[in-house]
Amino acid sequence: MKKLVFLFLVSVACISCKEDNVQPELVKLSGPVFGTSFNIQYYSKEKINYMKQFDSLFAVVNQSLSTYIPNSDISKLNRNESNDVDAHFIKVFEASKIVYRKTEGVFDPTIGNVVNAWDFGAETNKFLTDSTTIDSLMRYVGLNRVGLVKGKIIKPKQFYLEFNAIAKGYGVDVIAEFLENKGVVNYLVEIGGELRVVGEKIDTKSPWKVGLDEPRFDGEQSVFRAIVLKDEAMATSGTYRKFKIDDNGNRYAHIINTKTGYPTRTNILSVSVIAPDCMMADAYATAFQAMGINRVKDFLTRHLELKAHLIYEEDKELKTLSLNNFPE
Repeated sequence: MKKLVFLFLVSVACISCKEDNVQPELVKLSGPVFGTSFNIQYYSKEKINYMKQFDSLFAVVNQSLSTYIPNSDISKLNRNESNDVDAHFIKVFEASKIVYRKTEGVFDPTIGNVVNAWDFGAETNKFLTDSTTIDSLMRYVGLNRVGLVKGKIIKPKQFYLEFNAIAKGYGVDVIAEFLENKGVVNYLVEIGGELRVVGEKIDTKSPWKVGLDEPRFDGEQSVFRAIVLKDEAMATSGTYRKFKIDDNGNRYAHIINTKTGYPTRTNILSVSVIAPDCMMADAYATAFQAMGINRVKDFLTRHLELKAHLIYEEDKELKTLSLNNFPE
């Protein structure tokens, strides 16, 4: 009997040794989501495909936060049909409150109706940018007038919320946290250019490298330069892709000044922000686009947890500025 027990223990030990020596394999998944595309890469010894779980998570986040879905939580809230929200909504709302306060209102999800008026939001064909319309809509802007009480959002009826400047980053974090809960320690998650990485590329024993886009108004995409990320997230906001041109040929960028209701006038073409999580990186990238270079520089002296890289135009030339040790 003792010999049998000994042989069994040896056999289990050998199986464990083999399992420990199994090299994790890279799993790559991609597809459409949130009106853009996703790219997920992770290493798994069993090469498990989590596509069904990812689709379910995307659907839940969309159902909570998308103003493009008529029966989503946020759409029903904006129509004053229901003020019940789920855990995803609460996380994004509370994070938005933090960024709203720290940026002194530059980042403000209640600007949604004004965004729609400029035809940049979910409600199309609303290019109604006369001063009377904008002034009227600006009366209902201010996240400080929206609250969360026992899982319900309390807001004035005229207020319209939209989280487009933070939701993609949050979606990245949701997938990243799912992978970590499954024991995955080496991954890259990217949705529409917003991304988060942990660990490294095991097969090449190299860090994750990601590209910074070159600002181009022709709709094409090219890499400005590549950088290395390690256990952090990055999001980019740019004015060179999403804009409108009116009947007089005037170009309007999609970043709306939350104080005036008009598109932000700035020479910044692109802002990339590195933060511990992608939700915050996404929100701050949008805010920095509207703040201007000098305010961003001042802000980052007080927020060393953030790194930023700006591409801007000066004297008809492209220039760059890296802050808080943004990787070169």
